[in-house]
Parts: sequence; C-alpha cells; structure tokens
Amino acid sequence: MRRKAGTLIPIEAQILEVGLALRRSGEAEFHGFRLAKALAGDTGKLTSHGTLYKALGRLEAAGLVASVWEDAEIAVREGRPRRRMYEVTGAAAQSLAAHRAEQGGQQSRVRAPGVPGLELS
Repeated sequence: MRRKAGTLIPIEAQILEVGLALRRSGEAEFHGFRLAKALAGDTGKLTSHGTLYKALGRLEAAGLVASVWEDAEIAVREGRPRRRMYEVTGAAAQSLAAHRAEQGGQQSRVRAPGVPGLELS
C-alpha cells in the first residue's frame, strides 16, 4: 500500500518534532547520531541507521530538512569522520501540524537527552 503524497510516516514526524525542538533550544543543526540519541529518549534504544538515514533522505527530498557536510577541518581537529549536518526547514512545522491534525492531534512524547527540559509538545 502506497501512502498519500505529502503525508508523513511516524519516524518522519518524530524526526521533525525532534529537529524543531532542538531548534527551539538553540541547536539549529544536528547530526544523525545526535538525532538518534534524541529519538531514543529514556529508552536508550537507537533507531537503526538505515531507517534513520532513509527517512532523512525522504524528508530532504520533500524539502522538510536541508543538509550540508560539516567543514572537514572540524572533523580532523576532533579526530573523527565528517558529519552530515541537518536542519529543519520552514516547511517542516507546517507539514508536522498537518500530520498532527490528520492524526487527531496525537503526537509522540520524545525527550532529547543532553538538553535539559527539551520535551516535544
């Protein structure tokens, strides 16, 4: 069964919720592992990387997130691989609001570890 164009599946809605919450807390850009930790919340169960990055790719294709590779010098200085940095776009909030309305106002409660008081509403 194919989903209706423009609709979000649960993982995509959760990604947008976390991205918007991070932006409200002053963390406009985030990388995949940061996102996975926020999605895991108190359970500590990480979303598989394949699932997460495929969803991010769909959201980027839909114009709901944008991404860029971080400066290679930052990664070298920190002794790690480069990160792809994501940011929710202005259209993300509208799409998420439409998703919530379609779901009868229901939303998931996701907490972002490491950001005190960051809870999605």
